[in-house]
Amino acid sequence: MVSERDPGFGVYIHWPFCAAKCPYCDFNSHVRHQPVDQERFARAFETELATMRARTGPREVTSIFLGGGTPSLMEPQTVGAVLEAVAGNWTVPEGIEITLEANPSSVEAERFRGYRAAGVNRVSLGVQALNDPDLRFLGRLHNVAEALHAIGLAREIFPRLSFDLIYARPGQTPDDWASELEQAIGHAADHLSLYQLTIEEGTRFHALHAAGKFEIPDADHAAELYAITQDVTAGRGLPAYEISNHARPGAESRHNLTYWRYGEYVGVGPGAHGRFIEDGRRVVTMTEKMPESWANLVEAKGHGITGGELLTRSEEADEFLLMGLRLAEGIDLARYEALSGRPLPGPRVSVLQEEGLVAPVGNSRLRATASGMIVLDAVVADLAR
Repeated sequence: MVSERDPGFGVYIHWPFCAAKCPYCDFNSHVRHQPVDQERFARAFETELATMRARTGPREVTSIFLGGGTPSLMEPQTVGAVLEAVAGNWTVPEGIEITLEANPSSVEAERFRGYRAAGVNRVSLGVQALNDPDLRFLGRLHNVAEALHAIGLAREIFPRLSFDLIYARPGQTPDDWASELEQAIGHAADHLSLYQLTIEEGTRFHALHAAGKFEIPDADHAAELYAITQDVTAGRGLPAYEISNHARPGAESRHNLTYWRYGEYVGVGPGAHGRFIEDGRRVVTMTEKMPESWANLVEAKGHGITGGELLTRSEEADEFLLMGLRLAEGIDLARYEALSGRPLPGPRVSVLQEEGLVAPVGNSRLRATASGMIVLDAVVADLAR
């Protein structure tokens, strides 16, 4: 069981293919107009998993996450082969969280049942909006009716479900968002991921926004929408446990908690990152991003790793801060000190506390306040410098 004391050991599998590239997306995702050789990629996943097992040694897996890209473009037998490979390399206790990301446009009942039979017990749906004009603006291939159909299927077939929405869209008013959020909660099972629209460099939205083709809400408007998000979800029993994630108590994403609580995980597949302890040091691994190039590398040398590093104590502590302060529970000050070799700088903590950006939790923890969450990068930078 994932806990703060034992944040777990996760396995992340990256399926890099999508039916279309969304204009806001800066993830490692690729469109292919010919069928993907799924058997080849399944074999490559199996090979890279074995290489990772040789580096981590025997471990007990606490969660598996199939992300993308669009993993719901995988055939159920491909998913089954990959999950079998994970279980062939590490101990996989029965009933651990196994999540697959899906898009409503690629959902069908037969395929969902195939994923469930393969062992998937949690689905994360990329819904993104509950009105058709905004879905078109966001470049999504589904409409609202298809999204609600996918949510219904997922609730019927899987024990656990989450879905994503993007807010702070052009022209979105506080009343619009509050109404859409209420509608979403009415369909949600026990978890929602609610992300503010940001303009990422290298995306189609970045070029369009720079050319003045659309505007997004300014900082004050976005902060108002964020505040509405917190109020509505908390009032309906899905409080934020992380800056963008909301769940009924006990329904939090265990895999993502492993990230945010600074646990260990291996990343397999094109563009995947991993962070795990090897020979007493925390190692970072990064793989080749281009899918076919990654597969070629795996076939040639057993893995597609093209970069990595050993983190210093200071770097580990900074990452722990960056991840842990995203959580409503905040960070354990003793663990920070153990990682960094020094306590957090008292004068800076005091200033941030006076400014209402951080707050102590008893004598042993520190968390970001609601105001601090809005400027979290600045808070972390101030504490880490």
